[in-house]
Amino acid sequence: MRISPQLAVFSVCATLAYLGLAILGIGGPIAFFSHPALWVIALSTLIMTGVALFSKGNMSPGEQEDRGNRWVLVAFGILGLLLAFLPAYTDRLHVWTVGDADVRWLGVVFFILGGILRLWPVFVLGKRFSGLVAIQPGHRLVTTGIYGTLRNPSYLGLLINCVGWSLAFRSGVGLLLTALMLIPLIARIHAEEALLHKQFGKQYDTYCAYTWRLVPWVY
Repeated sequence: MRISPQLAVFSVCATLAYLGLAILGIGGPIAFFSHPALWVIALSTLIMTGVALFSKGNMSPGEQEDRGNRWVLVAFGILGLLLAFLPAYTDRLHVWTVGDADVRWLGVVFFILGGILRLWPVFVLGKRFSGLVAIQPGHRLVTTGIYGTLRNPSYLGLLINCVGWSLAFRSGVGLLLTALMLIPLIARIHAEEALLHKQFGKQYDTYCAYTWRLVPWVY
């Protein structure tokens, strides 16, 4: 499969910038890499970025897009930048921190598991996975595998991943920012559901009747 050079460059640069903000926040490379857990976080981030490049996920508006939902991308971008810097910065200042090294390693576990859950559906959906709320050419519902239980597993993975990142820096601020991410995330979920209902009608309603939006047995 051919990987877009532009996408590869953008993804790698964005990842390095994200890690760079964390390194800056915590006080520089020496302070960052003095914590073994953060070594693993950095390496895992780079690996997941590399793996994502081999997916068919895209930013295509497809055949039909809800353009009114694009504000969510801006919200995600702002919250993402804050998550990159503030947890590391508060860790450095020992402000709103929780626990010790054990919490960092718990964060590593959540970060990796969330990253896997975030990427897995991207490969399952292939070209149907878009960063925009859109119906792609030849779009069909996937209702088996992980999608037989959850309608938005990748979004749950994103939240778990962010919780893990926050815990790796022992950051209460990071957990608060992750909670705030629910606002644009739920707005996006509702926009996607409206578009899928418009496209698939009763078939989608039947699918919704036996699956969970985001968290099994909760929502």
